[in-house]
Amino acid sequence: MDRLACMRAFVSAVELGSISAAAAELDLSSQLAGKQIRVLEHGLGIKLLNRTTRRQSLTDGGRVFYERAKNILAEMEAAEALIAETRSTPRGRLRISAPITFGSHALAPEIPAYLKQHPEVSVDVSLTNRTVDLVDEGFDVVFRTGPLSDSTLLARHLASLRMVLCAAPDYLKSAKKLRKPEDLQHHECLVFSHTSLRTQWSFEGPHGRETVPITGRFSTDSGEALRAAAVAGMGVLLQPHELVAEEIKAGRLVRLLPKYEPPARPLHAMYAPDRRMTPKLRSFLDYAVQRFGVKQQSADA
Repeated sequence: MDRLACMRAFVSAVELGSISAAAAELDLSSQLAGKQIRVLEHGLGIKLLNRTTRRQSLTDGGRVFYERAKNILAEMEAAEALIAETRSTPRGRLRISAPITFGSHALAPEIPAYLKQHPEVSVDVSLTNRTVDLVDEGFDVVFRTGPLSDSTLLARHLASLRMVLCAAPDYLKSAKKLRKPEDLQHHECLVFSHTSLRTQWSFEGPHGRETVPITGRFSTDSGEALRAAAVAGMGVLLQPHELVAEEIKAGRLVRLLPKYEPPARPLHAMYAPDRRMTPKLRSFLDYAVQRFGVKQQSADA
């Protein structure tokens, strides 16, 4: 006989005061409810209830077992509710924070397809290069680039952002030759003030990794502003491929040092630890991994 069903009959009998009341609550016959409690007692090897024709009372062992059984049944109900919730339809408002460049050029174009898949979800995207506090500021998901600091948040690893070194043809006409990373020390660099990129740039080349200090008269935490400055011929730019791809295709920017690859920037989707993950959050995290996750190459690729 189902042990949990027997426990449920016992707990109900204790809380409702009689086996007949428990049977009515559980939609069972009094005979079956009584049999379930006797099976439970037999399996445990102790008497749980003292029963007479007029009243019932807990034995000492029954009192101890009742407290534990009540907690076990509550945990089971919570687990069943969680499963039901994860299977339900995603709905409600989803608040997302993302860096400006990634949010504008990669995330935003993918949001319409997500909303089409989940018509009962609405999305509120906040774009900022500031490190937001997910919990205090009420976000469901935050995207972060660069190495992760110690955090109580959980993270989904996504495909790293490919970085590109480039400059406008007009700048290159009058600037010194740029043949290797160390030559950047003699160039006007456009400084992204938000990360470690504000002081040094690294490259993977024929002789391994090279890191060079950089300086420049123009710095900002906006990739878009840096791109505009680069197109205007103000200096050399190091930013994600998504930001500069169209400018390079159009010839307004030129890729530099092709033999030296800037290390890609790690990208993660982060969320608070939560045993009761909502369907809207789960659906969006799965979507983010699908759209921005590391692509698996085929065996013969």
